[in-house]
Amino acid sequence: MNRIRSAFLVPAAVAVACAALVAACSGEPRIAIPQGIPPGPGSAVPPIDIEALGRSADQLRDWAAGQSDTLGISVTALEAYGYAAAVMTQSRPECGIGWTTVAGIASVESRHGTYRGSSVAPTGDVSPQIRGIPLDGGPGVAEIADTDGGEMDGDPVHDRAMGPLQFIPETWKRWGVDANGDGIADPDNIDDAALTAARYLCARGGDLSTAEGWQRALMAYNLSGEYLMDVRDRAAAYSVGTRP
Repeated sequence: MNRIRSAFLVPAAVAVACAALVAACSGEPRIAIPQGIPPGPGSAVPPIDIEALGRSADQLRDWAAGQSDTLGISVTALEAYGYAAAVMTQSRPECGIGWTTVAGIASVESRHGTYRGSSVAPTGDVSPQIRGIPLDGGPGVAEIADTDGGEMDGDPVHDRAMGPLQFIPETWKRWGVDANGDGIADPDNIDDAALTAARYLCARGGDLSTAEGWQRALMAYNLSGEYLMDVRDRAAAYSVGTRP
């Protein structure tokens, strides 16, 4: 469901080197990133009314604002990830998904909705819309013929991954959900996309508080061991309050 990440990811070795250089120059001690799977849940999401009218994620403004700059994630995107985790905690407590996992995926997929100059509005809408490459069976790319007549992804020949969490049309039709209270399940809205991703991961992985469940969920999202570790590394960094 997600095929654009190789177009913009900084090689992991370079990213680590840059992080180390910044820490060394600033004189600040480096924060140790936990190893292992699953990544930690991060700062606790405060209790909220997930059924509140309008954009329920707005209730997490203070929680998100307090760590937005440190993590390098916009307040609106963080609210979306926290809200997704809060909904799953109440609706499927046995899943155990943390907001850090959703954030890790969103970081890899679209830089939290900022890929190629896109931005996230206070409503959660991401513009310009983010679209992946045609899934035409090229090198390293799955072949998926068009399933939506180009209505959702703009491509009438092959499907493309859509939005900040990179869902293909067929998957979105089955799992897409409205999370910002506007009555529309929109893959280009980070609230809707984050909650849809959390629902999908929980359904595929079962108990994400276990290594087996977390790995099963991530491999269902993208069948790649490299991808799984990219997400794990980023989620683990967020779990201890630092940027990847």
